[in-house]
Amino acid sequence: MIVKAINLYKMVCTENDTSLNLTIPVVMIPKSAGDYLKDTLINGQRVEVLLYSPNRPVVDLSATFLWLMAVGTIVCASVWAEIIAGEQIDDRYNQLTRKDQLNAGAENREESEKEILEINAKGAIIFVIAASVFLLLLFYFMSSWFIWLLIVLFCIGGTEGMHVCLVTLISRFCKDCGQKTVNLPIIGEVLILSVVVLPFCAAFAILWAANQHASYSWIGQDILGICLMITVLQMVRLPNIKVASALLSCAFVYDVFWVFISPLIFHESVMIAVARGDNSGGEAIPMLLRIPRFFDPWGGYDMIGFGDILFPGLLVAFSYRYDRSKKKGILNGYFLWLTIGYAFGLFLTYLALYLMDGHGQPALLYLVPCTLGLTIILGWLRGELNDLWNYGKHQTSGIPIEEC
Repeated sequence: MIVKAINLYKMVCTENDTSLNLTIPVVMIPKSAGDYLKDTLINGQRVEVLLYSPNRPVVDLSATFLWLMAVGTIVCASVWAEIIAGEQIDDRYNQLTRKDQLNAGAENREESEKEILEINAKGAIIFVIAASVFLLLLFYFMSSWFIWLLIVLFCIGGTEGMHVCLVTLISRFCKDCGQKTVNLPIIGEVLILSVVVLPFCAAFAILWAANQHASYSWIGQDILGICLMITVLQMVRLPNIKVASALLSCAFVYDVFWVFISPLIFHESVMIAVARGDNSGGEAIPMLLRIPRFFDPWGGYDMIGFGDILFPGLLVAFSYRYDRSKKKGILNGYFLWLTIGYAFGLFLTYLALYLMDGHGQPALLYLVPCTLGLTIILGWLRGELNDLWNYGKHQTSGIPIEEC
């Protein structure tokens, strides 16, 4: 979900307000500003109040930067394994013969299967239901200690994600650094590079947590969040469009329900209330990317939740693996068009945000049709929909079922 948080407040009337037009200016200020004015008057100092109603720019650059971060994260995560890590995509499905695997790859295959989690349709539905329950828990029991628990978990995940990304990048461009190992008690043999990088990543996460209320803290949160999402998209994969349809359809309903329909039941939008941290004593959940509204005199942040990147990102990453396994080009493949579809869907989300005067938008309402819908249409037009729907279903680690 995408929301817009502001620091200043406007007093507005409801649509059905029938009161007379007032000529007395009225302004609402935060409690902290009121306490400051009160203390100033008690101390006998002079106070002058000037009313200022600045105009908000139609388009703020922060929205553009956030759009680029979201699209860039998905593209980077999709091509990471092959271009950055230097690994072949979907070798376990298409490249090795049974004899090659039995003689040279059985152990490596088992290790790879432990590292990669493939989602199935049942797991996708259960995940969305669990996410709804967790959202309700946040809505009813959100407090500062609950948020701090999420912050600790985010720091652990961000540290691991940053560690994986840095080790992979350094190993890629410095071959010698990625080969030297050391034996540690209990842990066993590990890369020296990994031992050196891990404390730096942990210190970075702790430093961000200690200064998360600083004006520059969004930089650390975005770095940790992007690294975490890139790592998650390497570990979790969609096997085919059948599972993608189940996951994204459930996520679509989840996002729309908790933003637009939940006010009819809970008297306010559950998703927006949780995203803004209305009941958390000033603490905000860290599971989102955010960037200040640089040129908006009202201040505040533009934000996008991890789910709006991860859910469509799983499908875009699948399209890249599918294109590589089928040896498709840029134009006759799916990756380029799904990336454009995601970017366009995110643009539609910001357009709706503007047209609805900043009311939080369920981004998946626009992203799912622009990614999953586009995949199904392209697959149908190219006669490949059945292959996309059942891709990998009759293949296990590169060994056809008939040969097993």
